[in-house]
Amino acid sequence: MRILTLACLSLSLGGCGIAYQSPAVRSVTSSASKVRVVPITAESAMLANRSSYRPQVLPAVFSSTAGGPCGARGIGALPKPAYLPQQRPTVMETRLPPDDDPGPYKIGVGDVVLLATPSAGDTVAELTGLLAAQNSRQGYTVQDDGAIIIPDVGRVQLAGLTLEEAEAEVFQQLVKNQIDPSFSLEISEFNSRRVSVGGAVKSPGVMPIALTPLYLDEALAASGGVVVPDRNYATVRLYRDGRLYQIPLQKLFDGSAMKRIRLMDGDSVFVDTEYQLDQAQAYFEEQIKLSEFRQNARQNSLAELSAEVSLRRAQLEEARQNYKTRLDLGAVKQDYVYLTGEVGSQGRYTLPFDHKATLADALYDKAGGVPTRTGNVREIYVLRGSSDPREFASVTAWQLDGRNAANILLATRFELRPNDVIFVAEQPVTRWGRVIQQITPSLLSSSVAAATK
Repeated sequence: MRILTLACLSLSLGGCGIAYQSPAVRSVTSSASKVRVVPITAESAMLANRSSYRPQVLPAVFSSTAGGPCGARGIGALPKPAYLPQQRPTVMETRLPPDDDPGPYKIGVGDVVLLATPSAGDTVAELTGLLAAQNSRQGYTVQDDGAIIIPDVGRVQLAGLTLEEAEAEVFQQLVKNQIDPSFSLEISEFNSRRVSVGGAVKSPGVMPIALTPLYLDEALAASGGVVVPDRNYATVRLYRDGRLYQIPLQKLFDGSAMKRIRLMDGDSVFVDTEYQLDQAQAYFEEQIKLSEFRQNARQNSLAELSAEVSLRRAQLEEARQNYKTRLDLGAVKQDYVYLTGEVGSQGRYTLPFDHKATLADALYDKAGGVPTRTGNVREIYVLRGSSDPREFASVTAWQLDGRNAANILLATRFELRPNDVIFVAEQPVTRWGRVIQQITPSLLSSSVAAATK
C-alpha cells in the first residue's frame, strides 16, 4: 500500500515537473526574449534559405595540381629548313612550238663574209706554179647599217640577202666600178643569228645558227648534254617571241616519232628540273635530324617536368598536411551546427566547405537520425537566433512535423546556418518512463526499509 502511494506521488510530481525536467520549445513573447515557432513548409523553407550565408572555402592549395603545360624547354627557336618540301610533279604537259621554215640563211649584222679575188702575179710567181694559191682572200664584217666596205668599190649592202643574192650584188658593184668580177663569196663567221642554251646543261652558252639548220637536240648535245639526276622530272623549255613551249626531256630522247624541233634566231632554251633529288634527299635528312632534335628535347623536357611535378606535389602535400593539422587543432575557423535533444548522438555538426548543408545532412550524418522510440518526430526544431543586434534575444524555432513522412523531404531543402541548434523533443511516454526510472530506486529503498522495521 505504501509503495502504491509513493508511485502515485511520483507520477504527480513528475507531471508537475518537480521530479523530472525535460527540455521543450515553447512560444515566448516578453520584453526579455522572443521565441517564435514557425512550421517548416515549402514556402517557409524558401524564406529561411534567403538569409545570407557564404560557406567556408577550402584553401586554393586543395584545388591546385602538380601538373603543368608540357612543352619543349630550353631548346630555343628551331632553325628554319634549308630546303622546302617538294611535290613530285605529275605528267608534264607537252607544248611544241609551231613548225616554221625561215628559208635560206640571210646575211645579218655582225656576220663576216670572205671575198676571194684573183691577184695579178709576177713572172717569178708564174714560173713557180703558185698562181692558184695567189688569190686574195679578204674578210669583211657586216656593219650595223648592213653593208661591207670593199676597197675601190665602196659600201655594198648585204644584210638581209641570201648568199646567192649577196654574190649577185657584189658582182654588180664590181662591174659598175670596172673591176674584174672574178671572185668567190662565203660566210666565214656566223654572228647575226644566235640561240642561247642554259639551265641543267654541262656548258651553257650562246650558239650561232649557220647555213645548216640547228635543231634542239643538237644544241643540247653541243652544250655538253643535260646534267640531271633523273630525266623523268626534267623539262626543256623554249622561249620564242614571248611565248613559252616545253617538252619533257624523257620524251625528247626516248626515240619517239616526235618531229625534230628546229631552232630560230632569238630562241632561248632552258633545261629545268621540277624535282631536285639532291635537295629532296637533303630535305629529308634535315627533317630526320630535326625530328631527332625534337625527340631529345621532348625527353629532356619530360624529365625536367617530372622533377618539377614531384617537387610541386611534395609542396602541395606539405601545405595540405599543415592545413589538416591546423584544422585538427582548431586553429582554422569553421562553422558549426549543434544537435541536442532526442537525437542519436548529441554534439556539433561541422558545416562543410564550399557548399551548404541541409537539416537532413546534419540529422542523418552526424546524429544518426531521430530515434522513434524516444524522439518526438512531431517536434523537430531548428533554433536560429536573429542576426540583428537589436533582436539579440529573438529566436525563430523552425518546426518540422515528421509524422507525415513526406515532410522529411523538406529537411533536404532546409539549409542550415552557422550556430543553428537542432532540437528534437522527447515522446510524452518517454518523459513518464524516465520519471519512473529515476524514482523507482528510491521507492524500492523505502519499501525495504519499512519491511525491516
